[in-house]
Amino acid sequence: MRPLIIAIDGPSGAGKGTVARAVAQRLGYRHLDTGAMYRAVAWKALQVGLALDNEDAIAALAERAALDVGPTAVQIDGRDVTTAIRTPQIDRAAAMTARLPKVRAVLVARQRAEGERAGIVVEGRDIGTVVFPNADVKIYLDASSEERARRRAADPAHGVGRHAALAEVESELKARDHSDSTRTTSPLAVAKDAVHLDTTGLSIDEAVDKVMTIVREKL
Repeated sequence: MRPLIIAIDGPSGAGKGTVARAVAQRLGYRHLDTGAMYRAVAWKALQVGLALDNEDAIAALAERAALDVGPTAVQIDGRDVTTAIRTPQIDRAAAMTARLPKVRAVLVARQRAEGERAGIVVEGRDIGTVVFPNADVKIYLDASSEERARRRAADPAHGVGRHAALAEVESELKARDHSDSTRTTSPLAVAKDAVHLDTTGLSIDEAVDKVMTIVREKL
């Protein structure tokens, strides 16, 4: 079977990460979380004291940084930031960084280099529209804002925890949605040839099974 490039896009809390990792595992494919790349760069920018609107400086940082986004860990310049980049502060910082065209150009080039050898599941917000417009499979994962807020509030990986106020989490998700969908470069959008999959009310296994059905049809 020919190895594929599988693009999974969608807003925060839709289940991209969990589903993409599970699909990659089932297929024996590599998995790339492009959002973690923006998060790591934003984290590094904050660490070295860069203003998050300093486009040239952050693009240069992204260009020279040693980025390692693996299946279980994320490192930048030898520092493990797997946990550090999953906080509300970095959520906001990554959204700001992702709006900078020069930073996106640097990281998109890195993402395309990762995909040169197929057999990969890539998740993000512009994978099927910009990074890999010719991806073999394009899926846009979505869910209601209430469902996404509930998932994020219960996800300790994002530094939120089960006691977070749902209204506050939902408000932050809506702000991120607006930031992602209105940025001038590579906005969050559904590719015209993507399969739109609403995961509201679905378990992880059910969502993964639906994605695998789509992939098997292509295989």
